[in-house]
Amino acid sequence: MFILFLIDLGRKVISFMYFLGGLTRLAVQTVFLTFKPPYKYGRIIEQAKKAGYDSFPIVSVVALFIGFIFALQTAYFMQRIGSEMYIASLVALSIVRELGPVITALVVAGRVGASNTAELGSMQVTEQIDALETLATNPVKYLVVPRFVALGVMLPILTLYANIIGILGSYFICVIKLGITSSMYMHVTFSSLLYKDLFTGLFKSLIFGMLIALISCYEGFNVEGGAAGVGKATTRSVVLTFIMIIAADCFFTALFYFIFP
Repeated sequence: MFILFLIDLGRKVISFMYFLGGLTRLAVQTVFLTFKPPYKYGRIIEQAKKAGYDSFPIVSVVALFIGFIFALQTAYFMQRIGSEMYIASLVALSIVRELGPVITALVVAGRVGASNTAELGSMQVTEQIDALETLATNPVKYLVVPRFVALGVMLPILTLYANIIGILGSYFICVIKLGITSSMYMHVTFSSLLYKDLFTGLFKSLIFGMLIALISCYEGFNVEGGAAGVGKATTRSVVLTFIMIIAADCFFTALFYFIFP
């Protein structure tokens, strides 16, 4: 039994290393082709609308409730020690540094990343990607680069928007429920935030956007087994993207606030 467990574990480790190798190769190709003309502005704008503009409603709802929940949870403890005025700074720092970038990335990964994998996977099983190569069109340049650029640009914008909505949600709770004055809330919020906090959050969202694009496209390109394979690849894409986002967030948080504070 233990031997079977080790064999299964070894297979999974080898499979994951193969995934990392393929993802790295795709990343190198994509970055190189991003700066190589011709530039597909029309496809980039199309993907930006899909990844960014169409995601605003769901990001708005999620960010607003995150602000509500975090303010309420923080208020429960702060009221016990008589420090309600610090709720604003705690919420602002938590949302701008961590919750805004991560939650936005997870929402976009579940919505846009899954869509990318399903779309490219369907093209793969119907041999449309092979047809592009036959027509002397680079599939990475035509399919991956627009998604890579669009998500890299739009996710920081969505994150900045989510930060504002999340802080606004906390504002409503603190002003209406806890009786904190509006001027006091705004003063504590902006005095606690530094440019570094905003920069690190937006930089992480840039990396998250690139990861979403690369992983979703990689899984789409490697679909096997027809329609069932598309479903499996879509699920695997979302799970792997979530894991990589959390791992990248942990790495950059340690890098910015502990290694290079």
